Amino acid sequence: MKTEIKATAKYVRVSAQKIRRILDIIRGRTYREALMLLEYLPYKHCKLILKLLKSAAANAEFLQKDIDPAQLQISSVFADHAGIIKRARPRAQGRAYAIKKCYSSVTIYLKK
Repeated sequence: MKTEIKATAKYVRVSAQKIRRILDIIRGRTYREALMLLEYLPYKHCKLILKLLKSAAANAEFLQKDIDPAQLQISSVFADHAGIIKRARPRAQGRAYAIKKCYSSVTIYLKK
């Protein structure tokens, strides 16, 4: 049996810095506590992490049939930089300014 269950969201169109401020709040909490926190936190990207957390719980139920989601705890959660897409914004006199669109990958590990 696996001791930790993993769920990953790759190439999410959010900077890792914005995701990390949410992940710092739910790190080390139980599954139920994290669900309640993500439901009421005032950040836009909580929906993404909520979806990923539910996916991790579904992975746990699929891999270990006898597991109850209420027993799960977040053992590790992190966001990594996944790349930048560069775009140009037209400016006066034929110039262009750079626009950097950041991507990140979010990973959640749950344990019993």
